[in-house]
Amino acid sequence: MTDLFYTEEELEKAIMVGVWLGKNNSAVLDLEGSLEELAFLAETAGIEVVGEISQNLINPNPKTYIGSGKVEELKLLTDELGADMVLFDDELSPRHQRELEEVFGNKVKVIDRTALILDIFAQHADTAEGKLQVELAQLHYRLPRLTRAWTHLARQAGGGGGRTGSVGGVGLRGPGETQLETDRREIQKRITKLEDELEKVRERRARHRSQRKKSNIPIVALVGYTNAGKSTLLNAISSAEIYVADQLFATLDPTIRQLQLPGGTEVLVSDTVGFIQKLPTQLVAAFRATLEEINEADLLLHIVDASHEHYLEQSYSVLETLREIDAGEIPILTVYNKIDLLDAETLDDLEQDAGQDTYFISAKTGEGIEALQEAIADELFTGQSMVKVLLPYSEGKLVSIFHERGNVINIEHLEEGILIYGRLPKETLPYFREYAI
Repeated sequence: MTDLFYTEEELEKAIMVGVWLGKNNSAVLDLEGSLEELAFLAETAGIEVVGEISQNLINPNPKTYIGSGKVEELKLLTDELGADMVLFDDELSPRHQRELEEVFGNKVKVIDRTALILDIFAQHADTAEGKLQVELAQLHYRLPRLTRAWTHLARQAGGGGGRTGSVGGVGLRGPGETQLETDRREIQKRITKLEDELEKVRERRARHRSQRKKSNIPIVALVGYTNAGKSTLLNAISSAEIYVADQLFATLDPTIRQLQLPGGTEVLVSDTVGFIQKLPTQLVAAFRATLEEINEADLLLHIVDASHEHYLEQSYSVLETLREIDAGEIPILTVYNKIDLLDAETLDDLEQDAGQDTYFISAKTGEGIEALQEAIADELFTGQSMVKVLLPYSEGKLVSIFHERGNVINIEHLEEGILIYGRLPKETLPYFREYAI
């Protein structure tokens, strides 16, 4: 099995391999666009792409994914360009991995798109929770790919910081047990332990969400393709200081900030991990606790990189992923970001084609953000009215109704009663009319 968590010194040059499966192809992007994205992923991981080959197939070759002739062409190209890695744009089956590693031997490493994304996640996971999630995804990927070529588990998927780690002492083998069986057993034990720890994380997040619900502060979740500018937008609207870089998956761990909308209403804004086409199923499963933050939102802001050549395909990929995680029914505003990178004609065309609930901004320059904030307030509080009431202390039931049905912006306990300023659904206004100020 190829070590997935390499250093830049070990892997400097790679040749990309793309396959277009025609009617059987499930990719959102075309082959050229998908390989461009793969090259960006490689750059993010610190790998230099020196060449590429592609092939049109009806179905992948059962042994080597690409045809035998292409395998020979790939071998010649790696020799010619001095590449020490071949990087496939799709996830290889364990058999494909084994067969290709036999062909290339120890000189050239065989890495697929899933392994590359998992490695990038390992580099960028900063919190304990993020590291647990990444390690779990890595181990699920690695388990079916163990081979007898492994003499021991000297290195393991482990999360952030560096790309290497140790499994912890591998136990003594029982009578007749092979090292491969020992390795599988140790990985399975580690998976079980990680799943238990992440279940505790999930329960803790559920408690926090429950507490936020009790506060009755609406939650807005930023979703979008990786590198669409979600973190930049959150920084712009909430004075947060989230790490931002022009690279894929620059931030992984969810960030929640408080935002005051026009009129004084407060909402919580959650920045979540970016999506990507062919997102590894291992990551979706491992990041379940994080992705559940999206499901609990009252409103989604779908951030789209309007300057990207394949912005429509990226948008479709995000919407598909939202449906997969059962978040497709949450109200959504589409936000075209990076309009500062567009010429006037292109922007005008986009605005002409835009559907309802679509907004155009530059998170970098601030253009359009005020209008977006007003749209968020309108969407969240449609059918509500701003009120100020002074409730007698004897009207505790009305205070509870205001908290449960409305949105409290400010509350003061005065000698003569409880002064509350906030929003109320119009159907509740008659209960408060005599106490209005």
